[in-house]
Amino acid sequence: MQADDRITIGELARRSGISSSAIRHYESTGLLASARSEGNQRRYPRGTLRRVAFIRAAQAVGLSLADIHAALDTLPGSRTPTAADWHRLGLTWKPMLDARIQALVDLRDRLESCIGCGCLSLEACALYNPGDQAAALGSGPRYLLGDKPPQPPRRGRARRPG
Repeated sequence: MQADDRITIGELARRSGISSSAIRHYESTGLLASARSEGNQRRYPRGTLRRVAFIRAAQAVGLSLADIHAALDTLPGSRTPTAADWHRLGLTWKPMLDARIQALVDLRDRLESCIGCGCLSLEACALYNPGDQAAALGSGPRYLLGDKPPQPPRRGRARRPG
């Protein structure tokens, strides 16, 4: 790779919209790699801009740096990844992203009702989580995580004997 095919940390920061300190952190954790100039300054391949964009997009949807690192490790290290390389990476993430999307939809749709340890509505708690039954299912938002709340009692008129 020619020297003019590399960019400085300042240019990478400016063009990617993240700080130089974040770039150094990504490098220290193995997410990015640089070479050193004769003056011992970091130089990054231009393809690093795509990696940083990928990192930022993945972080924006709540993925951990460990997940991002594992994904980036599937890309070739000896050359700039191609569209096909990025496509393969995307296919491996599709099920995980679909699950996260569904979790967000569930959260959005259930936010006004019970989301786990009970309900957000004091009126509904006695119906969906009487006696704190959800606590026996484990920690966290049990119903949002997929556990089913007990069926609430039917409302209506009680039958009179006779």
